[in-house]
Amino acid sequence: MKHNQEAVKPRNLTVLTPIAAATAVLVLGMSAPAFAQQQDTKDENVVVVTGIRGSLQQSLSVKRNAAANVEVITAEDVGKMPDKNVADSLQRLPGVNISTSAAGSGGFDENDRVSLRGTAPSLTQTTINGHGISSGDWFVLDQVGGAVGRTASYSLLPSEIVGQVIVRKSPTADMVEGGAAGTVDVITRKPLDFKEPLVLEGSVQAVYSTLAGKTDPQVSLLGNWKNETGTLGALVQLFSEKRSLRRDGQELLQWTQISPTSDLAKAKPDLANVWFPRLIGSSLFEQERKRKGGMLSVQVKPSRDFSLEATYFNSKLEASNYNRNYMTDMNANGAIGGNVVPESYTVRNGTLTSVVFPNKGTAAAPLRYGIVDDIVREGAFAKTQFGDIAAKWRPNNDWTLSGSIGKTKGTGETPSQGVYEGDVNNSGVSYQLNGLGSPATVKFPSIDTSKFTGTVLDWVFGYSPATTKDEETYGQLDAAFKLEAGPLREIKFGVRGTNHKRSNYAVSQGPNWSNTEPGTANTNPAWNGNTYPSDFASDLGGSFPRNVWELDRSVLQEWGNVHSNRSTDRIYYPDMFNLTEKTKAVYAMGEFEGDMWSGNAGVRVVRTEGASNGYQILPNQLPGGNLPAFPWGGFVQQTRIENNGTEVLPSANLRIDVSKDLVARLGVSRTMTRPDFGALGGTVSLTDETHTGNGGNAALKPTKSNNIDATLQWYFAPRALASVGLFYMGLKDYVGYGTSTGTFIDSRASQQSGAPVFAQYVITSPINVDAEVKGVEMNLQMPLGMGFGWDANLTLADSKQKFGSCPATQTSTSADPCDMLGASKTTANIGAFYENDKFNVRLSYAWRSAFLAAQDRGTPLYMDSIGQLSASFNYQITKNLVFTFSGQNLNNPILKNYVYNKDQPARFYANGVQYYAGLRFKY
Repeated sequence: MKHNQEAVKPRNLTVLTPIAAATAVLVLGMSAPAFAQQQDTKDENVVVVTGIRGSLQQSLSVKRNAAANVEVITAEDVGKMPDKNVADSLQRLPGVNISTSAAGSGGFDENDRVSLRGTAPSLTQTTINGHGISSGDWFVLDQVGGAVGRTASYSLLPSEIVGQVIVRKSPTADMVEGGAAGTVDVITRKPLDFKEPLVLEGSVQAVYSTLAGKTDPQVSLLGNWKNETGTLGALVQLFSEKRSLRRDGQELLQWTQISPTSDLAKAKPDLANVWFPRLIGSSLFEQERKRKGGMLSVQVKPSRDFSLEATYFNSKLEASNYNRNYMTDMNANGAIGGNVVPESYTVRNGTLTSVVFPNKGTAAAPLRYGIVDDIVREGAFAKTQFGDIAAKWRPNNDWTLSGSIGKTKGTGETPSQGVYEGDVNNSGVSYQLNGLGSPATVKFPSIDTSKFTGTVLDWVFGYSPATTKDEETYGQLDAAFKLEAGPLREIKFGVRGTNHKRSNYAVSQGPNWSNTEPGTANTNPAWNGNTYPSDFASDLGGSFPRNVWELDRSVLQEWGNVHSNRSTDRIYYPDMFNLTEKTKAVYAMGEFEGDMWSGNAGVRVVRTEGASNGYQILPNQLPGGNLPAFPWGGFVQQTRIENNGTEVLPSANLRIDVSKDLVARLGVSRTMTRPDFGALGGTVSLTDETHTGNGGNAALKPTKSNNIDATLQWYFAPRALASVGLFYMGLKDYVGYGTSTGTFIDSRASQQSGAPVFAQYVITSPINVDAEVKGVEMNLQMPLGMGFGWDANLTLADSKQKFGSCPATQTSTSADPCDMLGASKTTANIGAFYENDKFNVRLSYAWRSAFLAAQDRGTPLYMDSIGQLSASFNYQITKNLVFTFSGQNLNNPILKNYVYNKDQPARFYANGVQYYAGLRFKY
């Protein structure tokens, strides 16, 4: 909302008097360099602080003068770190958590989701200039089913668009509802905010990714013009960024318990109900990411009492990718699923930590111990865009009217999948789990993994294409009236409405093919002798198959085009849905001010009217119905569930200037977050091999949070801050998880039999539960003199679902069966910088403890603790030209996931280091 942004603008605190400037020079040990600290203006008695310390000063000025508790990053902060999207910048703020992916795609080297204070990303709302932004995801598993979130993908938001980022931890009634934990508001640059009439700035960089071994170009350009009177301005911003990505990994998938009624458990009773990973794979993922787009903004301000601004933003991430995985198959006919008694095994903490299976097959009756998936997804992309018109009019000294209308659209699509799945026969297998210390040891004693021979085509599968579409139209009107009624100084009120639509769909899956069928053309694709890169998994350590054959991606794509039998007709599956959501909101609030104190109080009333349409497969057509046929028999029925409700959200904030340098704040509020779209979709995503799945729940209620936020901030020196804060969130109708059973069609068995096959599945679904989050934030930011400075912050959060509402999917083997999604107990950041009149250097390290990242195939998926080191170096070549060099993930962090406990590893991923070098210019 526009008036919110006005409320937190710095009050000319970036201009120092001569005495203050001298004090700054003395404290910081600096002269007056134009590049780093001070730029002389025409008035010799005025000095403007720029550079890293200038940006820190601006950020603290906004924070200190804000009506409520906020954290701030300015454009200069973004420019002095290797921040390729806004999430990278936010991770250095107290109480901010970041993660590297949505639920389905695993972890990568670029931060993609943001959350606050030990909560899930879905409880943090992201807005641009005060309004929502629709988003899409590029990965197929994030485009369909329960993984479809409501959060924005930060991979679509390059840091170049940022003028300022404000993290609002304590809400006010005029803020858009949706962030139970808080709101991240990205404020773009405005044409009339530039000082010079004509500005041209940009950067030309190259990025080198160590694991991919490739160098790619990255270019951004900004042009801004305004007339001499400052009444008309236009800004054009363009960016084109290419980056090659490679991820080496070991994946342990489909964790399953050995059935106590199986022949294996009867032969070995101590194996009953023991957990084991069905698949252990050597996973190689490669991708070329191309982020292209731009922003156009036109601003008109014919007088100080009226302004009009129109903004359009478009960003597209082209994300073609190729994933291959050479896996053991512990649930196949030759191993646990075939009830073959192992030669030896060990069990610890309810987990089969090691096992040796012999090769007891024959040429006529081979045993299958391995399976290979090669999947290429050419043309995958994610896209976001919005158009917004905002106006502000002050008819007299007492009244201010403002309003905006706009539309935002997001799309994610995988146009096609070229898929080869083959069985590896005639081989024994063994594995040894090593916890999270190193990847599991995996041995195929009688097979050469580098050879394509001996691999039998199993089947072709996959959604082709998969698409998610997200769009919202919005409008709002706000009014503010100034008055003098004791401490009451201003009354604000307004209305807002939205119309949101979200849908996803896919078309038919390919049939089962077998190259053992004589006289058919359904043979294996051609193999040209390719294997994984010679340095595959060198950063991971451990001992598992590395020299593995792979198909050429162009050959696989062409083969998939021929054999996948894709249909141009839309066919409905249980993990597809579409929904509509209309909201109406009204609010009223008052601004108060007294001697050494100020505050606000108000209430926001929100009405949500939603309808979810899902699909289920029935064995027979209902009487009198006219239902579309499912490919392997049965019929598809659409289900519609309405979900309406009204929420009352009061809030109040108090700020007390205890002394000249000490500010105390107290905020109390009630906030809300609507459930993720995938959770509301009422859909089911099934894993046929284990008869498990993840489902939605169209009857979910919004999460409500009763919040208390108290902070004490000490501004003890120029550009210095020491603060401590306490926070509490009492969550009602938090979205947790429970399990249920249901009858669904087994797609794989149906394909193989040519007739519908139904089976019982255990479905993990979201449910409403109660939870609470409480914690403390500590922050220190200060100069050290002689051009040095540093900052550090620490957040401790205790997050848990309340007693009696723990997910049924979690067992007594879990370290904490009541963990909340996205909840890290500890988040810490530390940074240091140095600058003089020619160059500056900055280092930053961000760390967070383990957290529950997702529900995956019916089991929890935890991310182990992770830290990231970044650095930047900038050298002033000329007044208008700067050489830049920076590095991201300099410590080459290994992403590690586990299931119920750390004896059950799930993922090991290495993404390498990224180096950026280039020139930044401004004229």
